[in-house]
Amino acid sequence: MNKILSPDFKTTQVDIVLLILRVGVAVLMLTHGIPKLQMLLGEVPVQFPGIMGLSPVFSLFLTVFAEVICSILILFGLGTRLASVPLIITMLVAVFMIHLNDPFASKELGLLYIFLYLPLLVLGSGKFSLDFLMGSLQNKAFVKR
Repeated sequence: MNKILSPDFKTTQVDIVLLILRVGVAVLMLTHGIPKLQMLLGEVPVQFPGIMGLSPVFSLFLTVFAEVICSILILFGLGTRLASVPLIITMLVAVFMIHLNDPFASKELGLLYIFLYLPLLVLGSGKFSLDFLMGSLQNKAFVKR
């Protein structure tokens, strides 16, 4: 019972939670990004809002970059902090520009994604990631010199 109520966490527990968070949020975001990628690559004219003076096609391209490419990076834990930034920006644009006049229910999912990406931005990818693996290999190579 004391373990459940204790505020102390072992680093392995945090790393497991970061892994679950990374994989979960990346897979869920890919379900939004892949249809947009298909729209971008498809034959049909793009039906997407242009944002801040950008063309609809370029706005869609930036959104696809964030929702597909950055999600794949986060999935594997490669540049997680950096990859979180475009996703946070994309969700901020969705919430505060695209859905500005819509009911709160339309904004809720974007806000949830923002709150999921913020810990990844601050904490990074954790031990179970390519970032950690590459850092470990780099440190071993540096020590051998």
